[in-house]
Amino acid sequence: MTRPRRTLVPLVGALLATVVAVSGCTETEGTGDKGYVTGDGQINQVALEGRGDPVELTGEGLDGEPLDLADLRGEVAVVNVWGAWCGPCRAEMPELVGAAEETADEAQFVGINIREDSQATAQAFNRTFEVDYPSFWSPDGEALLAFTGTLGPRTIPATVVLDAEGRIAASIIGPLPSQQTLVDLVEEVADESAPAGGSTRG
Repeated sequence: MTRPRRTLVPLVGALLATVVAVSGCTETEGTGDKGYVTGDGQINQVALEGRGDPVELTGEGLDGEPLDLADLRGEVAVVNVWGAWCGPCRAEMPELVGAAEETADEAQFVGINIREDSQATAQAFNRTFEVDYPSFWSPDGEALLAFTGTLGPRTIPATVVLDAEGRIAASIIGPLPSQQTLVDLVEEVADESAPAGGSTRG
């Protein structure tokens, strides 16, 4: 069933007036001796003409099976950086799971688990929060190097929206402002490749 599309103009118009196509983690806030860097939920959208090359990332999932971001091309992909030890990650996970369910016809979700003590810990976290999408296992955070210029090596939590070509279209540095914020971002990016006058939802 087709439903009206929303735009982020009322949501982030004021932000975009001051944050103009600048990717990076320069607006992050330090967290002292906690050993990671988080932000305040800053949203950055990248215009079509300003997007770089597709993000290339291959690795191992929490189950030991291979994962490749390239397999998600052809539709929107949402990449979330998280850790079971990270309080803000725990707080935002129900909204991520809700957004994944709400946009299931438009996007695929994948996580990047960093600085975890074991895959078993990460898997237990996913069971607790009923996360059914896969995650890259990257205890040293090396997977974040694929997002250089958007994410720092210790940026967590963070969420990146890739377009159908695998290019960075939007990012949220820090916890999600809301589930609806992410849903709106996904739908805007999905609309870019929808047929004129059509919808990505059936």
